[in-house]
Amino acid sequence: MEHLQRQSTSKLPAERFTGDAWLDMLAVGTAPSRLTVGLVRFAPCARTAWHRHAVGQTLHCVSGTGLVATRDGKVVVLRAGDTVHTPPGEWHWHGAAPDAFMEHLAISEASGDPDIPDVDWVEHVTEEEYRSAAATTTA
Repeated sequence: MEHLQRQSTSKLPAERFTGDAWLDMLAVGTAPSRLTVGLVRFAPCARTAWHRHAVGQTLHCVSGTGLVATRDGKVVVLRAGDTVHTPPGEWHWHGAAPDAFMEHLAISEASGDPDIPDVDWVEHVTEEEYRSAAATTTA
């Protein structure tokens, strides 16, 4: 057994996030484990850029209200206790609702192949895409 040392909270970069978001990395597996778990906190309206994970990602909402959206227009509203899984290769984004902070556990796994990136990041979510998804929190 090993008591893991707490890492400092880090502000997430504007290249991959719109608005203010912070990360507390809780676990990073050591071989043969490829698991990572982070607690991500989003200010209202903050969100990730579009991205996909080589081995998928599971998000578990700890508090607040959040959104997860896919390229095909599907939107899931996350509230405390909700869990959503994005399968390998699915383009998506996630973040806070317009009127609430949100924090979730982000659980993912590396591919194990050095030639395959664990996460592919592309463009930011547009204001129109965000507003459209956020409309589902009041519907």
